[in-house]
Amino acid sequence: MKRSLYLLFSVLINISIAFASGTNDGMKLFKADNTKIQYVGRVDFSNPQVPRIWAPGVYITARFKGKQCEILLNDEAGGSNHNYLEIIIDNKNPYRIELANKINTIKLPDSLSDTEHTVIICKDTESNIGYIDFVGFRCEKLLSLPSKLTRKIEYFGDSITSGTGMDLSVIPCDKGQWYDQHNAYMSYGALTSRNINAQWQLTALAGVGLVHSCCNMNVLMPQIYDKVFLRNDTIAWNFRDYQPDVVAICLGQNDGPKQDSTFFCSTYVNFIKAIRQHYPKADIICLTSPMGDNTLTPVMKRYLTAITGAVNADGDKKVYKYFFSKQYHNGCGGHPDLADHKLIADELTGYIKQLKGW
Repeated sequence: MKRSLYLLFSVLINISIAFASGTNDGMKLFKADNTKIQYVGRVDFSNPQVPRIWAPGVYITARFKGKQCEILLNDEAGGSNHNYLEIIIDNKNPYRIELANKINTIKLPDSLSDTEHTVIICKDTESNIGYIDFVGFRCEKLLSLPSKLTRKIEYFGDSITSGTGMDLSVIPCDKGQWYDQHNAYMSYGALTSRNINAQWQLTALAGVGLVHSCCNMNVLMPQIYDKVFLRNDTIAWNFRDYQPDVVAICLGQNDGPKQDSTFFCSTYVNFIKAIRQHYPKADIICLTSPMGDNTLTPVMKRYLTAITGAVNADGDKKVYKYFFSKQYHNGCGGHPDLADHKLIADELTGYIKQLKGW
């Protein structure tokens, strides 16, 4: 049955590509494997003409000429479930859109000048909402982009890092679907990276923990950190494709304060060592939970002090700790909201600038 559905979806993708290629309005189809299109994040390129994206915060960048541009992509969720995207044109006024259909053609605003423009598409929702398949752009001409930013940061975390429950600008808390307030593009990790002109990668999944996950989640971060499709613990990620200068780890919220301290700390130490095997040169920063309350936060401070001390004593001097100054919990379900994420990013930006001299 799954095989039949996959084949049907592939046929629909090919039909949409053929239709887009056959129009005569002066615009051309530039497929997803065009070398002028840039991708950042964990993407499944098994089919390079239709790359598949699960993770929050994955972003696609292109530069085009003309007054018109269309984005062609498909949404696994579609219908009653739906992914959200953030679209940014010429680095101005990001706006979030809901994908309403399985097959989507997104037209950029008609007010564009007949010049050159840069567009960024960012997946705002995370892997347990479903994947998107990127098909390509339709425009007059696709242009070359500057080289990618040289600085890179990766953020390992849970719902906070993935941007859950933060954007109440359209649908308030407890209304709509639980993911209607997701906004990975405006999350603290993406904001921090943009503050210091760095690429970002959000390796995050709502509900996940280090030793204990919540919400009927049957995976843990040390189990899935090396995958493309985090929720299903599938598709191995090639760490050589993205070597960050800085790694931020923000876990513990779903574990809670009542875990066995020895087990939690030893698991955390082993997780750092596993990351170090893939990223030998990165600075690794262990963070307290920004939404941690006055029960969890003191516990996490003790744990992270012991963890970083042990790793440093064992010879790895490039592992650090950072404690957020307060609890940020003005969004849905006690998560940080848009304003909170900006403040969290400001804190982390200051620390990374000081650490790296950026």
